Amino acid sequence: MRSGLLREVRGTCLCSILAPWPWASRFAFPDWAYKPESSPGSRQIQLWHFILELLQKEEYHDVIAWQGDYGEFVIKDPDEVARLWGIRKCKPHMNYDKLSRALRYYYNKRILHKTKGKRFTYKFNFSKVVLVNYPLLDMANSSLLLVGE
Repeated sequence: MRSGLLREVRGTCLCSILAPWPWASRFAFPDWAYKPESSPGSRQIQLWHFILELLQKEEYHDVIAWQGDYGEFVIKDPDEVARLWGIRKCKPHMNYDKLSRALRYYYNKRILHKTKGKRFTYKFNFSKVVLVNYPLLDMANSSLLLVGE
């Protein structure tokens, strides 16, 4: 078995981010998706993970929130999200134009995409973020089936 490659998510870590959605409790995330909030000013975090952090925290629900479909979220205050991202990355001149350019980088990677016809609305492709090229997850029994050693 590949040590540490996958971790079952059930009531811990990212599962709490997705708690309101029944589809969220049975995902297996690769270890790199579990980066803790990191130390303040850490430049190692990826934007998509930072967005998940904001979505998790109640105090940011007036800034960014889950909405509608599976994995869809809306940025209610784009300038504030950009400001917070700038603080996190030690980039004081960050603005939404730059942030949205960074988000577009994830389109080709199929991590997320813009929701057509909805301003400031994006949708995570959790099948790409979560289970791509990883061992099988038995969804019926909610158990992780690791193939290998």
